Amino acid sequence: MAEDVTGRTGGAAGVARAGVEGPGGGPEGRAGASGTGELVARALPLIAPGSPGRPGAARRERLGRLRSRAAPYVLVAPFFLLFGAFGLFPLAATAWTSLFRVELTAPEAREWVGLHNYARLLSDDFFWNALANTVVIGVLATVPQLLLALGAAHLLDARLRGRLFFRVAALAPYATSVAAATLVFALFYGRDQGMVNWAAGLVGLDPVDWQNGPWASKFAVASIVIWRWTGYNALIYLAAMQTIPHELYEAAALDGASRWRRFWHVTLPGLRPALAFTGLVSTIGAVQLFGEPLLFSSGAGASGGADHQYQTLGLYLYEQGWVNLHLGRAAAIAWAMLLILVVVLGLVRLAGGKGGRR
Repeated sequence: MAEDVTGRTGGAAGVARAGVEGPGGGPEGRAGASGTGELVARALPLIAPGSPGRPGAARRERLGRLRSRAAPYVLVAPFFLLFGAFGLFPLAATAWTSLFRVELTAPEAREWVGLHNYARLLSDDFFWNALANTVVIGVLATVPQLLLALGAAHLLDARLRGRLFFRVAALAPYATSVAAATLVFALFYGRDQGMVNWAAGLVGLDPVDWQNGPWASKFAVASIVIWRWTGYNALIYLAAMQTIPHELYEAAALDGASRWRRFWHVTLPGLRPALAFTGLVSTIGAVQLFGEPLLFSSGAGASGGADHQYQTLGLYLYEQGWVNLHLGRAAAIAWAMLLILVVVLGLVRLAGGKGGRR
């Protein structure tokens, strides 16, 4: 009877039924049936690949869930490793160094001074002079720079012939080396043979000592920053302008709005993210200003002029660390610059939040 059943089914299920029924229904048959049934029950998961009872299926499912959860962390891990190595570690090392009196020529000879380097900055006239120069030059450079960039972007957004050429030309100053640009401007602002004083003499104005004057030197350094970064910010504003829906301009025109009102009520609100970004980047760049004042006057170096009239915080940091070799003081200045940036940006964010609620 077992052979008949197996022949009819041709599979493991038939063998299982044959073992259960057994020839003659005797005890031997039932015992053989139970043994055969156990073997078939163990073999069925291997025969049916889709069966949930397959050995290792639960483990593979757990591994699959683990991989899906870990994949995002694996993908972003290189960024955090690089940021930790080149971002967090230098910050922590600089903060630790600022608590010591240490010279650049003998970094292993350290003397613990705690917060003395920070307290010294509060009574350091050169630090406050550098901070004031940084604020003045930053304002003189940032405000005209962003306004000129906004106007240039508005002109580049119009349908002009050769728009691509003007857009590439606007980015050319940004691609120019800061050393080359500063040296050219130093000749441009020369006291005796500079082009600016030559043009001023044509209209009857007296020559200006651009490199030694207290305000003239700040304006000259700020003009270099304006020339280098206006085109870069203009292209950012241009890209943001092209994302504003054209239907808004059409609706405003149908309502009788002039071009100025369309620019004020449609373009500017659409540029808020770009304005915030360029303002943030310009503020950070102003606090870290270094190359332009360093190369502006030959022989002045890190002092920022004979009377430190355009020495910025970046120059003062360089002077303390790499000219005077006071590495601990330079580290304290670096952290002071970071704290100033955090305070300024926090105040701007707080003011923006109050304005938004109003």
